[in-house]
Amino acid sequence: MKITDLRCAVLGHNPILRIITDSGLSGLGPVEHTKPYIISHVMQLRDAILGEDPTNVERVMLKIRQRGAFKPFGAAVSAIEIALWDLAGKAAGVPVYKLLGGKVRDRVRVYNGAIRAPMSRFQPEDFAESVQAMKDSPQGFTIVKQGIGFHSGMKQAMPDFHYGESRAGSLHGALTRGPLTERGLKHIVACVAAMKEVLGDGIGLALDCGPGMSVSDAIRLARAVEPYNLMWLEDMITGDYVPYVNADLYREVTRATSTPIHTGEQIYLRQNYKQLIESHAVNVIGPDPCDVGGLAELKWIAEYADLHGILMAPHGVANGMIGLAALVQVCATLPDNYIAFELPWGRTEWWADIVEGLPNPVVKDGFIEVWDRPGLGIEINAEKALPYLAEADRGFFD
Repeated sequence: MKITDLRCAVLGHNPILRIITDSGLSGLGPVEHTKPYIISHVMQLRDAILGEDPTNVERVMLKIRQRGAFKPFGAAVSAIEIALWDLAGKAAGVPVYKLLGGKVRDRVRVYNGAIRAPMSRFQPEDFAESVQAMKDSPQGFTIVKQGIGFHSGMKQAMPDFHYGESRAGSLHGALTRGPLTERGLKHIVACVAAMKEVLGDGIGLALDCGPGMSVSDAIRLARAVEPYNLMWLEDMITGDYVPYVNADLYREVTRATSTPIHTGEQIYLRQNYKQLIESHAVNVIGPDPCDVGGLAELKWIAEYADLHGILMAPHGVANGMIGLAALVQVCATLPDNYIAFELPWGRTEWWADIVEGLPNPVVKDGFIEVWDRPGLGIEINAEKALPYLAEADRGFFD
């Protein structure tokens, strides 16, 4: 079997790719919906993989892996890797998890991710209402994550929240940094208290906090919320679209508090996790399969983290339904340091109508049952998807 073509399209708001072979089999790969510009990067890699056997996943990846970088530029390489695993599974007639070493769990825990109650204000009562909606959701989440501080509109909506300059702009991920005011710090803690009042001790609360905090503010916040037994504080210093790690700064925070500290969604490749893991700079890491280099890369990192006593909660909020299937497959194989992955979803309701192979309901009691169909185990119904493709992409499924 040989690769004969690589195609990309934007389906609704979700960029996707398809690797086509001379056998009639094809594989799907996801790209985060905030990165449609990555399509041009994907197509630059096309000629490098033509003629290769897609079932030799690592051999193909050795030709293109050096062309990726920290989020967002690992997305092209990662999407190709996921599509290769989809093809390899279909060719072997087994689910991807079988090729990654076999599953160790029959269902995978997820947290809310893309399913969040929107907020127009950022007062404690607004946060309480938001997590109440998550608590009442039919998915039955056992962990809820909420954006707060620099990872929310709080930095613009609350006067005198911090001493820095807000840099909200057209590019997602524009970095706002600056020391918190005393008022700002107290406001965050009040919002945490309001959310825990709603969730109690039966549903875990994780907070996405930045990036943007100073080390001293991160320590003060982490210590202030210790009584609330949070799942983690995420990306306080770096993260998201920040193209570096600063593991030494995270280590200062982690050593100063009992609140678990989390980062890692923007990191590309295992080599860039090395210092973070070996120095025990954080308690939890969160690689995104659509940014880190793919599924095998994520599994390697999870296993290395497990050797060092570090927990794993993969990122994935914006990876769409193909990304959801990929996360189910790889997380079924991870060691016992796995906590839960961030639930992706299609940005429009019709995604659930065009994807075949997902369980119904997808999430039950906070878990997704691992399915056993070949490859990623899902397909896009080309006929139903056609109306949502741009005119230029109408040949994507040919």
